[in-house]
Amino acid sequence: MIGVKLLSLKAVKQATSGLLFPASMWLGSRATIWVAMLLVAPLLPVPSGGVAATFDLSVFDGWDSTHYRIIANSGYIYANGKGNIAFFPLFPLILRFLINIGFPFEVAGVVFNNLAFLGFLYLLYFWVQQFQNESIAKWTVAIAVWFPASMFAGVIYTEGLYLLLSTAALSAFDRNKYAQTALWGGLATATRPTGIALIPAFIFSAWKQRKPPVAYIAAFSTAAGIIIFSIYCFIQHGDPLAFIHAQKGWRASLGFDWKPWWKMLMQICIGNYNYKQGYIKDIAHPLVFSVIVGCGWWLWRDRYKLGARKVDYGLLVLFLGLWLLAGDPLINTISVLGSAYLLWRYRQELTPVALFYGLCGVGLLLVSGGTWSLSRLVYGIVPPIIAFGILLSRHPRWGYMTLGFFAILLFTFSIRFAQELWVG
Repeated sequence: MIGVKLLSLKAVKQATSGLLFPASMWLGSRATIWVAMLLVAPLLPVPSGGVAATFDLSVFDGWDSTHYRIIANSGYIYANGKGNIAFFPLFPLILRFLINIGFPFEVAGVVFNNLAFLGFLYLLYFWVQQFQNESIAKWTVAIAVWFPASMFAGVIYTEGLYLLLSTAALSAFDRNKYAQTALWGGLATATRPTGIALIPAFIFSAWKQRKPPVAYIAAFSTAAGIIIFSIYCFIQHGDPLAFIHAQKGWRASLGFDWKPWWKMLMQICIGNYNYKQGYIKDIAHPLVFSVIVGCGWWLWRDRYKLGARKVDYGLLVLFLGLWLLAGDPLINTISVLGSAYLLWRYRQELTPVALFYGLCGVGLLLVSGGTWSLSRLVYGIVPPIIAFGILLSRHPRWGYMTLGFFAILLFTFSIRFAQELWVG
C-alpha cells in the first residue's frame, strides 16, 4: 500500500514537473528579452547605424516585421520579380484576423508569437519525453528556450508559429496520427519555406519504417500550404513561383554558394579587415586565433592529465575568446555545421522522421544560396535542438556553461534588435 502511494506521488511529481518546467523556462527567457529590450536598450546611447530604443512595443517591430505589417494591413506587393511575396502567408493572415477584431499590430504580433512559442515548448517536451526520457526532454526545452535565436520567438516574426506547427506535424507522424500530420504539416508549409523539408522527411521515414499507404498520403498532403500559396500567386500575379522569384531580393541565386562560406571562414581565421584587404595586413587577429587554437589543442592532448573539470573550463575560456574575436560568423558556422554533426552523431537515438527532417532542413539551408541569418534559420529546425539536448544531458557541466553563454547572447541579441542593428 505504501509502495503504491509512493508511486502515485512520484507520478504526480513528474506530471507537475512536466507542466511547470516549460512554462518556467519560457517565462525566464522572455523576461530576459523584455528587460533587455524595454529597460536596458533605451538607456544605451544610439549606436552607429542603429536607432534609439524606446520603452514601448515598437522595439519588437523591426526588420522582417515591417513586411508582415504591410502584408497584414495592405496585402502582398509583387512587381518585376520583386516584392514582399517572398514572405509566406499564414502568419500575416493570423495577424490580419487579430487586427480586424481590435488588436493593435504590435500587441497581436508579440502576444501571438510568444504564446505559440510556449505551445511549441510543451509539444517538444512531451514528444522528446515519449521517445527519450525526462532528463533529455528538459535539456532540450532549456536549449530551445535559451538559444539566442529564440529572441525571434519573442518579436513579430514567424519563429513561434513555425516551431509549433512543424513540431506538431512531426510528433503526429511519430504517433501515426496521419490526419493531424497533414493538417499541421500543411499549415507549416504555409508559414515558412523550410516547411518544404517536411515532405521528403515524411516520405523517407514512411519508407524506412514501412508505414501504410496513408502515411505517404499524409506526406504529400503536407504540400497543401505551399500549393495553395502558389495558386494564389498565379491568380493574383500570374506567376505561380512568385514567392521563389522574389527571394532574389535577399539572395541573388539559389544553390550552394561556397563564396560566403569561405568569407565566414576567413573572418574567423584572419579577421574581416584582412579579408577585405585581400592579404594579412594586421597580424593581431590571426595571431590571437592561432594562440587560441594552439591552447585548445594542448588542452585536448593533455585532457587525461589535467582532468575533465580543468579541461572543460579551459575550453570555455578559449571559446569565449574566440567568440569575442570572430563574433557572428563563428556562431553562424557552428550553428549549421554543428547541427549537421549532432544529427549524424545521434542518428540512432532520434526517431526516423526527426532525423530525416533535420538532415533535409540543414541541406535546404546549404543550398539556399546565402549565409544570412543562418543561426536563426537552423534554429527553426527542431531535430538539431533535440540532438543537442541528448549531448548536454550526458555532459551537464557543458550544459550549464552552454546555457550561461546562450543567456548572454540572448540578452545582447535582444538589445541589438531593439536598436535595429543586424542580428544573426
